[in-house]
Formats: sequence, structure tokens, C-alpha cells
Amino acid sequence: MYGWIKRVQRGLFPTTCVLCGCDAAGELDLCTSCQADLPRVLRPCPRCGLPLATEAENECGACVTEPPAFTRTLAPFRYEDPVKHLIHALKFNQKLYVARVLGELMAEHCAQQGARPDLIIPVPLHTGRLRARGFNQALELARPVAARLRIPLNVRACVRTRGTAAQSDLPADQRAKNIKGAFKLSAPLRVRRVALIDDVMTTGATVDELARTLTANGVEDVQVWVCARAILNY
Repeated sequence: MYGWIKRVQRGLFPTTCVLCGCDAAGELDLCTSCQADLPRVLRPCPRCGLPLATEAENECGACVTEPPAFTRTLAPFRYEDPVKHLIHALKFNQKLYVARVLGELMAEHCAQQGARPDLIIPVPLHTGRLRARGFNQALELARPVAARLRIPLNVRACVRTRGTAAQSDLPADQRAKNIKGAFKLSAPLRVRRVALIDDVMTTGATVDELARTLTANGVEDVQVWVCARAILNY
């Protein structure tokens, strides 16, 4: 019944592309041309999501030398325009409808990779930042992913115990120290496999710290699902 209503609504009120304003293709609120222009991550390291230097590599050198606490990263896009523009529209301009578009794209990518964790957890914001922003962009992205893949979503499993400086304001080598000890579990989790969802992964310090918190409390496998992966030039 709900699907039929949606089809009628789209017939009466055609959707437009969130990037160019042209008629959207299908139900995604993106036209075919803009969707084709999205900057995909090609040949990623399965562990951290950064592009591999050669096809012969199974993991990047950094993950081999110092493996993170998470086992897998799924990131369909590079953190470049127009994906960067859409994330900024969501995060800083309260364009919450963008979360559905990006979340659907994330869900499609994760489904193609055969990802089936037991639970989805959005990376939590500290209460002070949540009050200031009014919403958690990670949760807004997680909603359509969880709905599309039919995986339970838990928004209360983890909490951020203290306010920290924004990771984006810090040099890469200071981010792990900034986020150290910033998370705790609200209650024991009775699951083995968890996917953490966030908007952007840069150094991976935030999700690594949260993954360490989860594995220290009995979770066996933590994946990271993000909309975009920043490609850093060290």
C-alpha cells in the first residue's frame, strides 16, 4: 500500500535533482548525469577505504603495519565535490532531505558489498554539539541505510562522554589524542557484528576509538560505513 502511494505522489509531484534542479531519475532525487559524476572510490583498501597504490595490494601499508580496531570500511565516494557540497548542505545548512539521498546511495553500495552486520550504530555527537546543531548527521544517514537493508538501528548504544574539539579543526596527528576515551556503552550489546555510520572519514581516529570501545566490550567485528572518504596527501 505504501509503495503504491509513493508512486502516485511521484507521478503528481515529480522530483528534482538536488544538485542541478533537473528532473530526477527514479526515486533518488538525482538526475542520471549528476549521479554519474559522483566521485567514486576506486580500488579501495578493504580495511580503511583509502585507494590502493597497485592492484597487487590486498591492504594498504598503514593497515598492514598498524591495523585499526575496525575490520572493514565501506565508503562509496571520495570527499570531493559534488558529494562534499551535499554533505555540507546537510551538516551545516540543515538540508535534512539530502540525508535520504546520500543514505540511499550508501545503502546501495553496502548491499552490493554483501555487508550484513547485526546492528547499525551512528557515531554519536556530544550532547552540547547535538543541542547546537539540532540533529546528528550520522543518525540521519543511518535511518535510510537501516531501512533499506533491514538491519536494526540503535541510537542509544553508545554515548559521547565529553565534548572535544572538532576533529576537522585539528591536524591529523592530533586527532587520535583528541578523541581518546570519548565514548562508552550505555548497556552491554548482545550482538557480534556492528556497523558504525558517519558522514566522512578522514584519518579514521573517531571510528577507531569507537571501535576500540565496542571490541573492549565484547563486539567481535566492527565495520565502518561512511558516505565519503577523504583522500589525504601525507
